[in-house]
Amino acid sequence: MFSSRDAFENDACPVADDLLGQMYRANPNGLSLLVANVSPDVRARLALFCYRRSHLHALALAIASSCTERELIHFGGRVGSTLYALSRQPARAAAASHGGRKPITLSTKPLSTFAPLVDEELDEQEDVTQTVTA
Repeated sequence: MFSSRDAFENDACPVADDLLGQMYRANPNGLSLLVANVSPDVRARLALFCYRRSHLHALALAIASSCTERELIHFGGRVGSTLYALSRQPARAAAASHGGRKPITLSTKPLSTFAPLVDEELDEQEDVTQTVTA
């Protein structure tokens, strides 16, 4: 069994970049077909590879759902065990099928408020004008 440290130190993608790109862009049905064509040991290493990158977490969970717990633990140790558990949670599976993106919310309040600027020269001129006219 590999330790978690070994899995992190050997940080090479186990599949070709083209295949990883196809998986990233695939819909859930297409992804399952692509994943089915990868051997189980490479699939487990790929799930761990993707899990270590935050932008690929949804892909990691989808791939890990097709792996056995034994395979993930063999290649990832405790991380593999955690990934297995996460991939089996129903809420996570639903989020992964929708791209796993959180909605963007924008503030409706001003970022900061500023005190009105006081132009001291203008105030002095008004004082002088009031004095002259008086």
